[in-house]
Amino acid sequence: MAKGFQDALKRVLKHEGGYVNHPSDPGGETNYGITKSTAKQFGYNGSMKNIPIDVVESIYKEKYWTALSCDQYTFALAFQLFDAGVNHGLGNARRILQRAVGVADDGVIGKTTIAAIQKIGGAKTVDLFNAERILFYTKLSTFNTFGKGWMNRMVENLRFAVEDFS
Repeated sequence: MAKGFQDALKRVLKHEGGYVNHPSDPGGETNYGITKSTAKQFGYNGSMKNIPIDVVESIYKEKYWTALSCDQYTFALAFQLFDAGVNHGLGNARRILQRAVGVADDGVIGKTTIAAIQKIGGAKTVDLFNAERILFYTKLSTFNTFGKGWMNRMVENLRFAVEDFS
């Protein structure tokens, strides 16, 4: 059976974990990786500790999976892009993908980017994308605080890539 959004969401939720209110996190209070401000944008005004999973799923589907057009990619690349969108924001995820495939990183995924992805191929694109993500993380001012967790996330994503291409 082909993998899709629900499979990717399970992986992302494993990365994101549960309720957190870390003082050094610029996102502030979160649960399942959803910030309080994002939850409010989607009409949820309750306690972040009690956000319903169906609300979380709908936010992830609309705000990340659909917004990044993940259905147009193989699952292996779709998951990695989805995860990057969640962790880095949509614009950064798109630009990281563009840098990975060697096209102008304008944040607009169009014919040129798609052609570059197709030319490079699935496994190489995913490898290059993950390399660019690691580089992106190391340049963040909060790397000393959160870098170990981010690198653990990338290790898991590299393992997912192997699984997805097996």
